[in-house]
Amino acid sequence: MAHLPVSFSSIAIAVGVFIAVYIFNAQRKGRLPPGPRRAPIIGNAHQLPTARAWLGLAKMSKLYGDLMHVDVFGQSMLVVSSRKVAIDLLDKRSANYSDRPIIPMIELTGMREAFSLQPYGDTWRNQRRMVAQHFSTSYVAKYHALQERESRILVKKILAKPETIEDEVKLRTAIIIVRSTYGYYPQDLEDPMIAIPVQGMKNFNKASQPAEFLINILPSMKHLPRWLPGTSFFKAADEFEALYRKVVDDPYNWCRENLETGKALLPNICHDIWQKNPGNPSVYDHSQMRSAASSVLGAGLDSGMSSALTFFMNMILHPEVQRKAQLELDAVVGTDRLPQIIDRPNLPYVRSIVAETFRFMPAIPLALPHAVTEDDIYQGYHIPKGAWILPNVWQMLHDPAEYEDPMNFNPERFNNDDEAMEYAKDPAFGFGRRVCPGRLFAENSLFAIVSTTLATCKILPGLDAEGKEVLPSGQYTNGTIIFPEHFNIRLTPRSSAAAELLAEVIEIVE
Repeated sequence: MAHLPVSFSSIAIAVGVFIAVYIFNAQRKGRLPPGPRRAPIIGNAHQLPTARAWLGLAKMSKLYGDLMHVDVFGQSMLVVSSRKVAIDLLDKRSANYSDRPIIPMIELTGMREAFSLQPYGDTWRNQRRMVAQHFSTSYVAKYHALQERESRILVKKILAKPETIEDEVKLRTAIIIVRSTYGYYPQDLEDPMIAIPVQGMKNFNKASQPAEFLINILPSMKHLPRWLPGTSFFKAADEFEALYRKVVDDPYNWCRENLETGKALLPNICHDIWQKNPGNPSVYDHSQMRSAASSVLGAGLDSGMSSALTFFMNMILHPEVQRKAQLELDAVVGTDRLPQIIDRPNLPYVRSIVAETFRFMPAIPLALPHAVTEDDIYQGYHIPKGAWILPNVWQMLHDPAEYEDPMNFNPERFNNDDEAMEYAKDPAFGFGRRVCPGRLFAENSLFAIVSTTLATCKILPGLDAEGKEVLPSGQYTNGTIIFPEHFNIRLTPRSSAAAELLAEVIEIVE
């Protein structure tokens, strides 16, 4: 017992030294941005929203500012809620803010090899270059006819069976992407070339959500033995990875095998990538090409569907917007033909509807996180190496200081000004070196749907069992990529001439 006081003294000294060193390092590095008080060990994990996180984080940012620090079991996360902070960090300092954090479940499933989720480095740059060069203004023009045709078929199908709107939007979006990427024309949603990627996107949505798998909050769980209770995430990861391999490999291999047979339709992105990489590609080269091609499908499928459904929902809720757009379409395009993507420069109000659709509800309201490569200082705050950067795109696009009455769908806010439209669309497509390379392609697809629908049809509320009109709720689902909650819709032809134009649309594969 005589040695006990010495032991306590030693502990007290050690604790004192630890505290002194901690305080010294904190002072040397600077203070973290403001945020809610952290609890021991768990940090702020118990305070963060688990559903519709973009709304909960927007509410928290009103208390703590446009750069808010939260801690989840020792992992620093910085929520960026203003465009200025996003530009300052993610654009102007992009060399230090272009990495992706490791999301444990995404890593276990193999999805991290998709270039949109890859760490910042040579592999990512190589794959992004492959994709980006095939989405230039001149290149995407090759697919105008495909986008126009599928948009016309979409309107024709919804006109005949309005209850199929969600399935038709999903199918036509998928056809545009699969056909342009691999030269394959799917016939229906049961086609494996669509069904497997659709399930893959569901798996991604689930794997990327912290609340779905505890390992995303406690990464050290990946070291646990698989037989231990509470490790069912390992089985889910194995299933997700097996399906992900099919998403990446099957369409790519089909295209390779069918180019010479003529089954693979031209042009397509895979063929053009091979043309730019002649010779005998190595196993590594093929791996790069597979991942790059599959990323086009992964990035465009659910986001394209989300934006199209947001457009239809808002047209039901805002018939005055429809009428104004139809006056413009009649004056510019006329009523004896269907609109084309090349008409876009002459249709400023229709372009405004497209821009307002992206602003009103971005498909990914809380953007995929960036990660900090090295310690940084911003506005006197310490930004630690390895911190996650979470851009709240929804909040940026609903900032009342920038957008009057931001919760209202109002294309007239842009005054037909293209700079204002571009400014509103920018955050929906990412920041810095992580900006979506397929932006123009995505905008063209949505423009084709918007212009074709408004030129030919009135968009009306669906009817309930008693024949009464039912308006959409305006609510959205939860997840990384979100969709309007189900709503009923009716389309009626604006005229007999419009009905005839749609009836003439050919639905067989070219």
